[in-house]
Amino acid sequence: MDRWNQFELFVQVAELGSLSRAAEALGMSNAAASRCLAALEERLGARLVERSTRRLGLSQMGEEFYRHCKAALTQMKEAEEIVNANSVAPGGMLRVTSSLSFCMKHISPILPRFHKLYPDITLDLVAANRYVDLLDSGIDIAIRTREFEPDSNIAVRRLAATRRILAAAPGYLAARGVPTRLEDLADHDLLVYSHANDPRRLHFTGPDGHQQALDIHSLMQSNDGQIIRAAALEGLGILIQPNYIIYDDVVAGRLVPVLDDWDLPRLTINIAYQGRKHLPARVRVFIDFLVRHFEEMDYERKWTR
Repeated sequence: MDRWNQFELFVQVAELGSLSRAAEALGMSNAAASRCLAALEERLGARLVERSTRRLGLSQMGEEFYRHCKAALTQMKEAEEIVNANSVAPGGMLRVTSSLSFCMKHISPILPRFHKLYPDITLDLVAANRYVDLLDSGIDIAIRTREFEPDSNIAVRRLAATRRILAAAPGYLAARGVPTRLEDLADHDLLVYSHANDPRRLHFTGPDGHQQALDIHSLMQSNDGQIIRAAALEGLGILIQPNYIIYDDVVAGRLVPVLDDWDLPRLTINIAYQGRKHLPARVRVFIDFLVRHFEEMDYERKWTR
C-alpha cells in the first residue's frame, strides 16, 4: 500500500470515525484497512488513532497530521483535475512549424475558423524552410515533406501527396518559346529550390514509364519557394515547384505548366508530432482539423492529377 493510499485511508477514518466505513468507502477489506493504518502509524512512529469499542478518535498527534494530510490530498486532487482538464479541453499554447509557403497558403487562411472552434488555444507559428528538431525546440507539430522521421519518438500522419511541376509565366513563354522536349530546358532559364533533394539533377518519368535524368543549370536558386514563385510570376524563368505552392497560380493562368507529360518524383506532405501516449488535446484537435480540411478541399486529387 503506497503512502498516498495510507493518507487517504487515514483521512477517511478521521472524517467517518470508523475503520470499517472508511474501508468500505475506499473499496478495501477491513483487514487490509487495519494493516494499512497500522503500517502508517509504525512508519511515523506515532499513534494517530485512539481506538475504543464504540468509536475511533484522533490522538493529539493525529489531529495535527489530519490537517496536513487533508490539505495535501486536496492539492493533489486539484492538480489531477487541472491535468485532466488540459487533456480533455483544448487550451494553451500550440507551437506549429512548417515552410513559409505552407504557412502562407495552408495554415494562415484556416486559422480564423480554427480559432472560432477552439478560442482557448493560442498559436506560435514558426516558418522555417528546414527541419526543426521537435524535441529540442519545444515544437508540438511540424509539417514536413519527407516520408519518415529518423527519431522513433516522432509520429507521422499523412496529409496529402503532391506533384512537382515545371511552370512559367505566359509572358516568359511568349518571349522564349515553350519547351517540348526535356533537352529544350538547356535553352531556358530555370528557377530552382535549393533545399530540394539533388536540386541540380531532375529525375523524370515519361507517360510510357520511361525514366530520364537531366542535369540542369539554374538562372536563380533560393531556399524559399515564395521567392521562386514571385520570380516566375515576374517572367524571370521556368520554376520547379510542388503543386501545393503554385496550384492557384496555374488555375488562374498566371503560371502555365510545361512538359506536363513528364512526372517528377512526388512529395508526401506529413504531420510530424511527438508520439506520446497521452497527446495534449490542443495537439490532437489541430491535427484532426488540418486533416479534415485537406480532405474537404480534395487537395491530393487536385495536386496530383
